[in-house]
Amino acid sequence: MKRCKWVNEKNDIYVKYHDEEWGVPSYDDSYLFEMLLLESFQAGLSWECILNKRESFRKAFDNFEYKKIEKYDDKKINELMNNKDIIRNKLKIKSAINNAKIYIKIQKEYESFCKYIWHFTDNKIIKNKDNIKKVTSPLSDEISKDLKKRGMKFVGSTIIYSYLQAIGVVNDHEKECYLS
Repeated sequence: MKRCKWVNEKNDIYVKYHDEEWGVPSYDDSYLFEMLLLESFQAGLSWECILNKRESFRKAFDNFEYKKIEKYDDKKINELMNNKDIIRNKLKIKSAINNAKIYIKIQKEYESFCKYIWHFTDNKIIKNKDNIKKVTSPLSDEISKDLKKRGMKFVGSTIIYSYLQAIGVVNDHEKECYLS
């Protein structure tokens, strides 16, 4: 069984993520927030590193419940900064809180974050067939620009492109991959 070349087949967590999540369209607001938070922490790091810490993030960030995260205070920020099992970057932690607040505003505006994110493609999945590894696209540029305008942080075009792949808006499985 051939997978995308980027998968470290020695890491069961990575293989499971590739086989069961990456590129699978998601319409669940809780999952969409989880992935947005994790992608924002990935900035400057490898996705494999984030996946390996995912369960620690889940525990530290109240199961990714954005309605709890938006209320985090300085005490909680300090607790997270002292948690050796996650990425301890104060700017990223504060952006998670900020982004949770904006996420909720977007939900209210569009009825759900799902409707917001999928409206950019008219609910269609973008399937790249050229097998060229991309890190941004006009779509990720547009969404990144909109999220930044709304006040979100750590949502540059590269992060958003990776996010779109993760949640299945963009399907970038390589031609040789059994999931292509």
